Amino acid sequence: MRVVKLLIGVALVFSLGACSSMRLSSRQKSVAVGTVLGGVAGAVLTDSALGIVGGAAVGGIIGANR
Repeated sequence: MRVVKLLIGVALVFSLGACSSMRLSSRQKSVAVGTVLGGVAGAVLTDSALGIVGGAAVGGIIGANR
């Protein structure tokens, strides 16, 4: 299970790197970063897909209100 979480984290980091080359507004970048970090935090703290999705949602909301 730890390997799966690590691979998910690596994939999310690479997807965040792909966003850096796009022309996004500051708010869009904040939402993307919040979503990725929230998803990683959800994966680390829980062992369920719901935790990952919930963490990503909360992170996106926090990033949007930054």
